[in-house]
Amino acid sequence: MALSQTIPTSSVHAVIRRYQPSDRATVETVFRDGMMEHINPAFMYAMTRPLHIAVSLFFYIGAYVMAGQSVVLALVSGGAWIGLVYFCCFEFYTGYVRARLNTDMQDIPSYYLSNPDNCFWVAEAEIHGRPQVLGMVAVEGKSDLGSEGKKYGELYRMIVSSSCRRSGLGLQLAKTAEDFCRERHFSKIELSTSSTQRAAVALYFRLGFKLVLMHTQSDYLIFFCALLQLISLHSQEDF
Repeated sequence: MALSQTIPTSSVHAVIRRYQPSDRATVETVFRDGMMEHINPAFMYAMTRPLHIAVSLFFYIGAYVMAGQSVVLALVSGGAWIGLVYFCCFEFYTGYVRARLNTDMQDIPSYYLSNPDNCFWVAEAEIHGRPQVLGMVAVEGKSDLGSEGKKYGELYRMIVSSSCRRSGLGLQLAKTAEDFCRERHFSKIELSTSSTQRAAVALYFRLGFKLVLMHTQSDYLIFFCALLQLISLHSQEDF
């Protein structure tokens, strides 16, 4: 069954369990698909920003005037700019996926399961008689520099397959991560997401997370992030 096929929410009865090596291929697919679906929203977000609207008009009007009122060249010039923005969106997310699959997700057992303060879970449900991974979430324990001797958890890789959105699966995964952090006596849990991921942002606020930082910088592909004017949201929930 293709992951893109919509699953009725009433039929999703997922079990949240620890990651197993046999999950690798499916987890990578769900992660890749979940990240790549942000390309179009990011593109629409970028193209509706005042700066990009102004730049688009500049290319269209500038090319039209400088090329002797050539409509064709104006369209080509403006289209090239729009194509560049879309390419940046595409490269930002595909590059991010490549980077993650070559770092922490390259060996999930070693990175997340060998340390008691880290964990990686998958959400598995039986769909038409076959077990299928529909989502994932990870937590990494870190030292809290503001509180001597205390640790906090950072939430990573929160992905729910598009085939079962609005089923409560994201809430289950987030609650699992929260419970783990409480069991480890962490002082808080933090996460980062982007402003274009509106459903995720709404879920985190619903869970009690508070926005603590908002900026347009990123430690990954800074040029693309600045060009696209993507806003990173850093939130935390204190225990």
